[in-house]
Amino acid sequence: MPQRHEAQLGPPETHQDWVRLRTLIFLRWAAIVGQLGAIAIAYYIYDIALDLPLCLATVGAAIAANVVAIYLFPDTKRLTQTEAAATLMFDMAQLALLLSITGGLTNPFALLILVPVTIAATALSRSATIILGLATMVMISIVALIYLPLETHSGEILTVPAVFEFGYWLAIVIGVAFLGAYAHTISNENRSMGDALRATQLALAREQKLTDLGGVVAAAAHELGTPLATIKLVSSELADELDAYPELRDDALLIREQADRCRDILHSMGRAGKDDLHLRTAPLLAVLREAAEPHFERGIDILFDTRPLPGGSERQPTIYRYPELIHALRNFVQNAVDFARTTVWVEAEWDEETIRVRVSDDGRGYPSNVLNRIGDPFLQPRSNASERKEYEGMGLGVFIAKTLLERTGAQLAFFNGDAPYDAQSDKPLRCGAVVEVRWPAAQILAPETGALGLNQPILT
Repeated sequence: MPQRHEAQLGPPETHQDWVRLRTLIFLRWAAIVGQLGAIAIAYYIYDIALDLPLCLATVGAAIAANVVAIYLFPDTKRLTQTEAAATLMFDMAQLALLLSITGGLTNPFALLILVPVTIAATALSRSATIILGLATMVMISIVALIYLPLETHSGEILTVPAVFEFGYWLAIVIGVAFLGAYAHTISNENRSMGDALRATQLALAREQKLTDLGGVVAAAAHELGTPLATIKLVSSELADELDAYPELRDDALLIREQADRCRDILHSMGRAGKDDLHLRTAPLLAVLREAAEPHFERGIDILFDTRPLPGGSERQPTIYRYPELIHALRNFVQNAVDFARTTVWVEAEWDEETIRVRVSDDGRGYPSNVLNRIGDPFLQPRSNASERKEYEGMGLGVFIAKTLLERTGAQLAFFNGDAPYDAQSDKPLRCGAVVEVRWPAAQILAPETGALGLNQPILT
């Protein structure tokens, strides 16, 4: 029984150990330079009486951490989730301590405490991001309550109105929540898209390899057909002439039998060989039947219907046999067979401008809550509706098929047929999920050609 293609595309990416220690060390050096510069400017230019020994000791802790990390770990060291979270927690605590001894929320650089949680949101898991976000809120709240006020050398205390101080605190807390959630969501979407595109590339490469291999097999079957036919003819004649020699006659019959067996093997192998010059293009219905062929014996009726649109030619169009087109249509047919009750319909329509293919079934259709998201990676559009135990997948099949078809210039639409959630006895035909693929005819329509001549010989 065919299984889901995307479940066998390779091990999934876990996104662990992606953060390089050197990257965080470099960012910390940049922060250290900024902190020392801000302290020097505030003390010597703006005449603010900072506690220099305490400030320099706080910055020195970051310098010591960097020096230790450089000497203890190699340049290629990548941090685990726990190690990266601990590193960012240290940076956040160091910055919070520095803020608390340089004016608290009256320090305009208090906004920089958003940096560690933003980095965590883009690089770490959701749980680590939440922990760092909550820790940031706690620390900034402590800084708002416990801090050394800014004071000039003349004794003037620099303050802001309490309402502004509260506003700064609230803005930072909201910023932690909003930026963390936003950055984490965007980062996860990018990771998912990257994984899905990797799976798409693997699927297309596999389909191309199968097509190339099939072409070699088909050519071999074609070239070996004549010598096998000669062997069979000669062995039959020998068997007729060796009636008086039973043992030799049996050997001749065995040779003929084995020649027949070789012919059958090559014929079955050659069914997948489609690189024959005459089959680089094929009638639309032939391509659709080829895509659906692996699912003919799964207990579901697959019906084909081809017809011209108003104004279209009665002659069936000939299209290119793109590997990605066949792979994608095969995936849609497989999905339809997985969820159909009894029947799947594969329909094709065409005119001078458009070629349209529709795959539909008589199952329960797409759940309404995911209908607008079909085609997103790692989404299983009909997993909740599955009643077929052999269905299992990673939610990449539709995304791969959609991506491959869009490479051929197609536009796709996903919708449900008539009344997909009515009682089973009341359901009309084509009531389940429907996938419609529409191409501009110029994208896949093969030009009319005459005789192609001889097939290319096999070069050794």
